[in-house]
Amino acid sequence: MIADADVISLTNERFPKTGNGSAAVTPLEKGGSERKFYRIRFSEESMIFVKYSSHKVENRHYVDIARFLSGAGVPVPEIYRHDPDEGLIWMQDLGEQDLWSFRNASWSPRRALYESTLDGVLRMHCEATEIATDADLRLERVFDADLYLWEQAYFFEHCLGNHFQTSAAELAELAALPALRQIAENLSARPRVLVHRDFQSQNVMISDGQAWLIDFQGMRYGLAQYDIASLLYDPYVFLTFSERSDLLAFYKKRLQENGFPVDSDFNEIFLCCAMQRLMQALGAYGFLGLKQNRPDFLAHTPVALRSLLEVASALDGLAPLVNKLKSLT
Repeated sequence: MIADADVISLTNERFPKTGNGSAAVTPLEKGGSERKFYRIRFSEESMIFVKYSSHKVENRHYVDIARFLSGAGVPVPEIYRHDPDEGLIWMQDLGEQDLWSFRNASWSPRRALYESTLDGVLRMHCEATEIATDADLRLERVFDADLYLWEQAYFFEHCLGNHFQTSAAELAELAALPALRQIAENLSARPRVLVHRDFQSQNVMISDGQAWLIDFQGMRYGLAQYDIASLLYDPYVFLTFSERSDLLAFYKKRLQENGFPVDSDFNEIFLCCAMQRLMQALGAYGFLGLKQNRPDFLAHTPVALRSLLEVASALDGLAPLVNKLKSLT
């Protein structure tokens, strides 16, 4: 943590006009992030101050990616200043409400917010991807077969293994299912676009009724369905089957309206991506909960497991995994 006085002092040094009045600093929690966030309120304005370390390489890329995405029309916060040597960022304050904050609202207004969110990420998948080859971006590891297999292994080790104490023999048998490797290979063989990578309700801010994307420093090349599945199977928010289906149809319609084809197996790929994302999330809950002493993450495991059971049941060749999931839900 940084002392409030230091946050204000650092800000006044870079933005001299802010030093004319009083300022208040509020630390902000950001899930499992190693970065430290603060809201600085002045008499007539506010901004977000971020302190990051170089421990994660992706943290150093946030600003370049933010400016690139903004230039491509993707709704992201404006960067006011970046001091890479000190690991400091000052950026636009989009308020205190994220998409998750509306989880208990009635469906009509919530649907509009989800559609705004999908429109925002569609620009990343389409417009940003089209101009990315001309940009000097340092992106994270592309989604290839090895990364998909890593997500699966992450789930088996930290969720089924460490959390649920599944035997090593059973874990090995489940991890060796041919259908899992086939899914990884099939997904990695498809054309890729830029994806957010952690596209869930707490990484979408709502300001004046519009969705804004944040925490996109893990952006990389992958499949659009991975992002959509991350949002629609978000363990932090309950969506009914009908709501999820309507939003998936909305994204496909928008994709076509923007001149991009929708493959006949779009929904099947969506389910495969949902399986991958839920495995990754469950692995993260186990790792953060048990290895990083964050038991609050383990509370999301039951919801994510039920969603994984639903998705795996709709895919071929996963009967042993489905049976295991049934025994845990």
